[in-house]
Formats: sequence, C-alpha cells, structure tokens
Amino acid sequence: MTQENARQPNQPAGLLAWIERTGNRLPDPVFIFLWCILAVVIISVIAAMAGVSAAHPTQLDGAGNPLIIEAQSLLSATNVRRLLVEMPATFAGFYPLGFVLVVMLGAGVAERSGLFAAAMSSAVSKAPQAILTPTVALVAMLGNLATDAAYVVLIPLAGVVFAAAGRHPIAGIAAAFAGVSGGFSANLVVGPLDALLFGITEASAETIDAGWDVNIAGNWYFIVGMTVLFLPVIWLVTDRLIEPRLAPADAANGDGGDLFESTTAGAVKTNAADLSKAEKLGLKRAGLAALGIVLCWAFLCLGPGTPLVDESAAVEARLNPLYQSLVAGFFLLFLATGWAYGSATGSISGHRDIVRMMSEAMADLGYYLVLAFAAAHFVALFNWSNLGLIFAIGGASALEASNLPLSVLLVLIILLTGVINLFVGSASAKWALLGPVLVPMLMLIGVSPEMSTAAYRVGDSATNIITPLMPYFPLILIFCQRWQRNFGIGSLAATMLPYSLWLLITGLVMTIAWVILGLPLGPGASVGFMLPGS
Repeated sequence: MTQENARQPNQPAGLLAWIERTGNRLPDPVFIFLWCILAVVIISVIAAMAGVSAAHPTQLDGAGNPLIIEAQSLLSATNVRRLLVEMPATFAGFYPLGFVLVVMLGAGVAERSGLFAAAMSSAVSKAPQAILTPTVALVAMLGNLATDAAYVVLIPLAGVVFAAAGRHPIAGIAAAFAGVSGGFSANLVVGPLDALLFGITEASAETIDAGWDVNIAGNWYFIVGMTVLFLPVIWLVTDRLIEPRLAPADAANGDGGDLFESTTAGAVKTNAADLSKAEKLGLKRAGLAALGIVLCWAFLCLGPGTPLVDESAAVEARLNPLYQSLVAGFFLLFLATGWAYGSATGSISGHRDIVRMMSEAMADLGYYLVLAFAAAHFVALFNWSNLGLIFAIGGASALEASNLPLSVLLVLIILLTGVINLFVGSASAKWALLGPVLVPMLMLIGVSPEMSTAAYRVGDSATNIITPLMPYFPLILIFCQRWQRNFGIGSLAATMLPYSLWLLITGLVMTIAWVILGLPLGPGASVGFMLPGS
C-alpha cells in the first residue's frame, strides 16, 4: 500500500495539515485574550519603567504644547484598584455587548419561529435552473443575517436543490458555503455584524476622537458593493471551476434526505419546494410586518417633530439619530416579522412563546458573553496603559515616513487579517485584538474608522471557507459526505480554495478602487478622516 493510499480520507495534507495542527494548538479565543492581557500587563510595566511616551498630535497641555502621553503600569495601585472596582462597569460598558444583545433578542424570535428557514427555502427552491447558482449565492449572502440558520438550513438545502435540478449537490453546497461564509460581510442591508464590529470600532476610535459617534450603517454602501461583485465571482467559480471537476452527480452515493432533521426550529423539509399554506401565509404576514416597521421609521424621520432627525445639527450630522436607532430598528423588525410568521404557522401561540424564544436566543449567546468579558477587559487595560495610543502614534509616524499609498496600506491590512483568520475564526475576537491599534493608527494618517473596518471585513471574509478551524467547517464536511462518502477535509478545502482566492482578489481590487475614487462607505461615512482641531 502506498503512502497516499494509506492516508485516511479525512486527513489533510501539506499546507492544510500545517494549518490544522497549528490552529489546534491555539487555546480557545477566551484564553487568547487572557494571555494577551498578561502580555499587556508585562509590557506596560516595562514601558512605564523605561519612560516610553509619545506626543499627542491633536491635544495640548496647559502651556499650549503637545500633550505627552506616557505609558502607564497596569500594576500601579491606581490601575489595580480601577480593574477590581470597575470590573462590572467594564464588562457592561463593552460597546458591542448591548448592540448584539438587543439585535439578537429580535433575531432569536425570527429564527425560532421558522421565518428564516422558510424565507431561504422559498427563495432558493423557486429559482430557475439557468440562474440557480447566483440565486443560491445571493440568498446565502443575505442569509448570513440569520447566522446559525444559514449554515444549518440553507447550505444543505442548496445541495438538495442542485440535485433536484440534475446538478452536482456538492457544487450547490460549495456555492452556498462561499456565499454565507466567504461573503460573510457582504449584504444588501445592515445587520448584527455591523453592530458588533462598529461597537469595537467606536471604542478604538475614541482614543483619538472622543466625539466620534458610531454609525452602524457606516459600511452599508461598501457591503452592497461586496455583494454586487462577489455574486458573479461565486457564480463563475462554481459553474466554470468547481462543478466540472467534481465526480459525476450520479456517482454521488448519498441522497441528502436526512439533512434537515430537527436542526433548527421550523427547519425545512427535504422537499423544500412546496411550502405549506400556513408557511406561505406566514411569509405574507412577515412581509407586511416588515413594511410596517419601515413605514414607522420613515414617519419618525419625516413626520411631526422628526425624532430621528436632528434639525439643529450640521447638515452632515442631521441623520445621526437615525443611524444610531438602527439597532433598535432591527430588533423590532426581526421581532415583528418573526411574530407575524409564527402566529400564522402555529410556532407562536402566544406571548409566552415570544419570551421563551428570546430567552433561548440569550442562552445561545452564553459563549459570546464569556468572550465579551475577556475582550472587554483586554480593550480596557490596553487603553488604560496608553500603549495602544503610543503604538498608534508611532505606527502612524512610520507609515507617513514610508510614503506608501493608502491603498497599499489597506491591502497589507486585508492580507494580515486574512492570515490571522486562518487561526482565529471569530470576527469579533480578531477585531477586538486588531482594532485598538489599527483604527487609531489609521485615523492619525487621515483614514476614517469606517474605512479601517471595511478593510478588515474584506480580509475576515475571504479565508473563512478554507480553514478547518472555522466552527462550521466540520458540519459542512458532513453535509458533503452525505452525498459523497469519501469527501474529506482536504477535498472540502481544495474545493473552497478557488472561491477564497478570487473573493480575496476581488475584495482587494474593490478596496483599492474605493479609496482611489473616494466613494462614500455609507451614509455620512467617507474614506478620509479629519483630526479634531485640524
């Protein structure tokens, strides 16, 4: 028996094997933050003893000279007392926490009522065969608003729909996986991920500009652009590169029939093309509920008093209340549509079901709460030490001296993020580590926090689909093995690699073009940034 034949079907080789071995040696992201906290404490003590400091570029002291920022030891009596006394406030005040909890209260109802599953099933199953691939890819990118439901419901459903159309089911799974995970930040609407990332961005930006206000629609135009460009990429890669190289569909030795058993509330049936009358009625009611929420928000912007428009503010800031209300808006949107759908299908029989679904959604966030506790204290300690600001000032000076074009700097950040993503899968965990340095550093050279966040999102999305450390990677592998039993980790990674490369290249080109053209990233969000007082 040759060495290759002796290798187990699911055993990766080469680069994939190295990535898996290295990644498996990494601790849980919670403990990564704890180790980072320990490192920050040690570095802060050394830096304080060495008298490390930097001149703030925008703030002045009492004598009118640049304010000197000095490194602070985190083992000083003041900082130790601050850590222990303010621990509850540090956790509760972590910017992304409130955003995520509020949005997920509503999203939990929409998911558990079966709305997400039915909407995705209806959209995919009705697609004409000629545009089946782009329909699956588009629904997958939009479906990432549904988080778990998109992975658990949409991806295996895509395999069933492709098989029913006489196409290879694994090609459908690959296209859906590329849309949900490779296009993780791409969408046509703002969602929970925007609230999560921009909460961290705000905490990072305030070290330079305390008056900077979060706008979770700050990347809206950019993520729409990602959707428009990623869609044909996934379409062409699936139809021209992936499907022709797969084994013939009639050689697949599974039927996928058990892929939808009790995976989520309201999970679709194997024959997803036929929704019941109750489900169709539920979708209609959900659509009316969504329209009602949109009209309500429009009234609050246009009606008497305009609560969501600050008429006294400058023109560019008048819509800030609207942007800041979007978290509440998405909570009510998901809640209203989920309730409307559930009341029609019977998954919600009364208000107690609503409360139960919200409670279950909060229970699912248990791990995130633990992660947020560790991340909150890492960010807080990093800020208290002044190391982030000092590194940012020094890094900004080095970047200015390098004379590298802005587009090149952002490309390097995207590539750095993509490499780190192979080992740390959580989008919020990576941004909580990178944001406190990258955001203020780039602000000091005239790059807006929204642009920093957008560049991070490109790198974070592209490599999700090729690392075995991605939490849903094993689940996707199982979906594939239901159709082709010898389909291993290496097979899945090799199948997804062309998507990853082309999505990364497309994202890089798009980012460069966006910067060169100076296009707005979202309502009131530009590529450039003006330092306060300049």
